[in-house]
Amino acid sequence: MKKIALIVCMSLGMTLVRAQLPTQPSNLDSSPLDMSYYPVDYPVLKIQDKISEPLVARVVYSRPQKKGRKLFGDLIGYGQVWRLGANEATEIEFFRDVKIDKKVVKKGRYTLYALVNEDKWALILNKETDTWGAFRYDSSKDVLRTVVPVEKRPDIAEAFSMAFQKAGKGAELLITWDDVLVRLPINW
Repeated sequence: MKKIALIVCMSLGMTLVRAQLPTQPSNLDSSPLDMSYYPVDYPVLKIQDKISEPLVARVVYSRPQKKGRKLFGDLIGYGQVWRLGANEATEIEFFRDVKIDKKVVKKGRYTLYALVNEDKWALILNKETDTWGAFRYDSSKDVLRTVVPVEKRPDIAEAFSMAFQKAGKGAELLITWDDVLVRLPINW
């Protein structure tokens, strides 16, 4: 009987200890890293031997959440340079020369920033990479600036997202968060 009571007490004790442990590690990033490719799903297509066109671009960024906040004009101030996401500044890599706004952008890796305004954004490619935020943004290292219109979405995107889609003789990088959508046209 004493053994049974001891086993029951130990089981209850272990259950109580487990209940006190966090359900997820406390060091998980609330703005996880994500990556998008053009062609869309390129790595999956590659392992399935279904590649119909060569790799053109990849964007690596962090995905902050709206969490009920007022974003544009408040958290992300109008007229200020933004890193397009959270944490490390967003980077875009081109695996071939491309054209943006009729300007040639050489094959390579760039930081992608935005100068946000209510009705338009200036999207900026900068040659300084591997940086955190936009705190050390240096306009003298800009490779290209292009102005794109802001489109209002009928629904709200809770998570900041970037994705490529085919468009004409190239692609568009769709950037969306909250009720805002902007498109960066890329041609080759």
